[in-house]
Amino acid sequence: MKSLDELSAYEARALRGILFDLDDTFLSHGLLTQGAYSALWNLRDAGLKLVVVTGRPCAWGEVITRQWPIDAAVVENGNVVVMREAGGIARRDRCSVDERRSRRIRLAGLASQVRSVVPEARLSDDVEGRLSDLTWDIGERVKLPSDRIEIIAREIAAAGARSTRSSVHLHATFDAYDKATGTLDYLATLGESADAAKTSYAFVGDSTNDAACFSSFITTFGVANVADVVSQLPTAPAYISPSPMGAGFSEIAAAVIRLRQK
Repeated sequence: MKSLDELSAYEARALRGILFDLDDTFLSHGLLTQGAYSALWNLRDAGLKLVVVTGRPCAWGEVITRQWPIDAAVVENGNVVVMREAGGIARRDRCSVDERRSRRIRLAGLASQVRSVVPEARLSDDVEGRLSDLTWDIGERVKLPSDRIEIIAREIAAAGARSTRSSVHLHATFDAYDKATGTLDYLATLGESADAAKTSYAFVGDSTNDAACFSSFITTFGVANVADVVSQLPTAPAYISPSPMGAGFSEIAAAVIRLRQK
């Protein structure tokens, strides 16, 4: 990973948008800081499109897309998109109503199976706002040991579902999208080809569930705490900020804006 100081003005000026994770990237231990929120407005004022790309639930996406200066939120690790539309918001779920209902029933069965095997495991406190996945709290309010997390992951696989791990949650889903494919699918609705989007949108993240985006996009940033998981990533972010979490996001935003003005 290169120092943020090594980002060139050419690369910064080529960007049309910033994609960014929430937990421990834009948010600091779940808190939206004044500095990070100001940085978001500064990026918007610089003319960049802004898209949240998160494992957080659809319900969160509906709130922040209404209230924050963002264009859309790709939520639940790429499975659902919430976007601005005609003074309100629109939700894009690629799944039919009947198939979504069927998958929700299967997820409920998986929750029961995990409860019987790892009874101390707790579903995340945002699970009621989810549409396409199920999440267990492994590091937000509950610290679940790694061996117990692995047992849950095996149960998810045995059920034919996919698992994804973030800094706070273990996710299970029967959907096929990840953060990168879900984001590229959304950008295609804006007329962006996949190849163009990969070079003109930067991604900022911190965790193993950001791996697909670190591998897919050309200009990628990790906030400093990505160092804790970089050995687990197939592709490391191209640049790393000096500071962690929201402070690191602010540093990345300031560097991009400064270089675009050169």
